[in-house]
Amino acid sequence: MPTNPKIDTNDPAQAESARAMLVQYLQEAHATEQALASTLTAHIAMTPQGSYRALLERHLTETKQQDRALTRRIREIGRDRGVLAGALGLVESAIGQALVLTKGPIDMLRGTGGEEKLLKNAKDEAATEALEIATYDAIEALALAVGDETTAKLAARHRAQEERMLEGLRRLIPSLTHAVVQARAGGKPSYDWETTGAADTVRKAGRKAQRKAKTTQRPRAKRAEAPLSDYDKLTASQAVAKLTDLTQEQLGLLVAYERANRKRATVVERAQSLQENEPFSGYDDLTARDVAQRVRDADEATAQKVRQYEGRHQRRVEVLEAAQRQLSASS
Repeated sequence: MPTNPKIDTNDPAQAESARAMLVQYLQEAHATEQALASTLTAHIAMTPQGSYRALLERHLTETKQQDRALTRRIREIGRDRGVLAGALGLVESAIGQALVLTKGPIDMLRGTGGEEKLLKNAKDEAATEALEIATYDAIEALALAVGDETTAKLAARHRAQEERMLEGLRRLIPSLTHAVVQARAGGKPSYDWETTGAADTVRKAGRKAQRKAKTTQRPRAKRAEAPLSDYDKLTASQAVAKLTDLTQEQLGLLVAYERANRKRATVVERAQSLQENEPFSGYDDLTARDVAQRVRDADEATAQKVRQYEGRHQRRVEVLEAAQRQLSASS
């Protein structure tokens, strides 16, 4: 085997093999992200409130965003090549990955107590993050080889999120390990079921049942999904303050949730005022650095849209400055 092999894109066979592998690995990443979302949801349900649960909830949001971004990119590549390549492979990959990764509910039965369940979950999650990092390394290498800069940037962005998650897990594993030892030695347990996601769900279900009993005169619509963690604890002013940080999809969920539950007019009206088209497809899934890079090569109309949209939403300085520089250069 050569010391440092390189894909020869001038060789039609190598170039086509690289493109096919790129689609395959994107599909594998997509299947992994879908399965991981299920695993994280299960793990959150058994994790007490605190730094570990906050880490899981943040990464669940990132994982769902990655899933959507991968879906879009696979479709875009499929359209470019005239087919949605490897559709069967995607299904088979999803099934295979799900069998490996969606064992979170089984982990609830492992270990001698809650502390040990959390430690085993964290170790499993760390292994999954390492797998994802390696997959995105391969995707970026293939994309760069065939000149697919968009996919290369997507892989680099997702890998950075996985690396941050893995780093967070590794910081937590020592304290989770110590908690297991203390629990086994008969010390005061640190695991509190009353503060887990499952307990939160039970309490919410109980409150929902009480409300339903009080309003039997008319049927209630199915409750929409909460757009943010701990959203029900926010006052109207606190909820409004968070709206500019939400994606268009999250804003839609929030409006539906408010209408189905608390019906706070100030929240709904402000959220609706922020609902609009993104400056370009996938904008809300990009980091500030990625948007700024796109703006540097954008035309004047796109730069103007970015400046206006960003000014109404997240107001990230790096993005606003990049848009202004591009507009100044165009004038």
